[in-house]
Amino acid sequence: MSEKVNQINGIDICTESFGNPNHPAVLLIMGAMCSMVYWDDEFCQRLADTGRFVIRFDNRDVGRSVTYPPGSSHYTVQDMADDAVGVLDSYGIKRAHIAGMSLGGMIAQIIAIRHPERVLTLTLIATSLFGGDDNVRDLPPMDEKIPAYHTKGATLDWADEAVVIPYLVDGSRLLSGSKRAFDEKRVYKHVTTEVKRANNLLSMFNHAFLKGDDAYEGKMKEIQVPSLVIHGTEDPVLPYEHALALVEEMPNATLLTLDGAGHEIHFDDWDKMIQAISIHTS
Repeated sequence: MSEKVNQINGIDICTESFGNPNHPAVLLIMGAMCSMVYWDDEFCQRLADTGRFVIRFDNRDVGRSVTYPPGSSHYTVQDMADDAVGVLDSYGIKRAHIAGMSLGGMIAQIIAIRHPERVLTLTLIATSLFGGDDNVRDLPPMDEKIPAYHTKGATLDWADEAVVIPYLVDGSRLLSGSKRAFDEKRVYKHVTTEVKRANNLLSMFNHAFLKGDDAYEGKMKEIQVPSLVIHGTEDPVLPYEHALALVEEMPNATLLTLDGAGHEIHFDDWDKMIQAISIHTS
């Protein structure tokens, strides 16, 4: 592992790599309000051990990358896609396999549209089609218990780690599927690392200001690279129907269903996921 901060598109973006840089590159893009630490160290190393050069990074407003004042909006999802391409540039990589989780999967789709020459394959985990904010496909929304829980955040003392860490851990608990035991020890480790390394933890909520874009509506039909969609059947954030919509719309997409999994990259699914990604990126 080798963490570093790069100047990309005029801002600081923190990255870290695993494995041999001479191997095919896999760029991991995490979802909204989460830094790269949620790509678990062991998961990244095991993926690298399949003969891949694995790169993860902090998106804007999380981790050690640039942060903006909480409650402000300074960039778009398209800007985040360009940041990801800039990460590849910083490692001297012309083409890579792109894998994204949740919002990261939407960023990956934008990369494939805006920079198709940079993409070898896509792996889209627990995500949905990127387009306008109108739900033209009538896909099911996020489980209402999740935003209801996070209304508590408005009254939280965010300077008190002893309060913040359990709050974020319990928030992660809401994302689990019924057939996956909630790994509180692992999640607690991720959350603690997140809280302690963040330049400005509250800036993560700026991701809530990100919007869709009508210009991308229906564009995913143009993505020709092989795409692997991985999705749990009990995802409470982006229900399973979102995965089905992705596979229906993208011409070269296949689906790996994780029965009973939620909006998570659960340890119990690592073997299946890593094997599938390894085969997909071969």
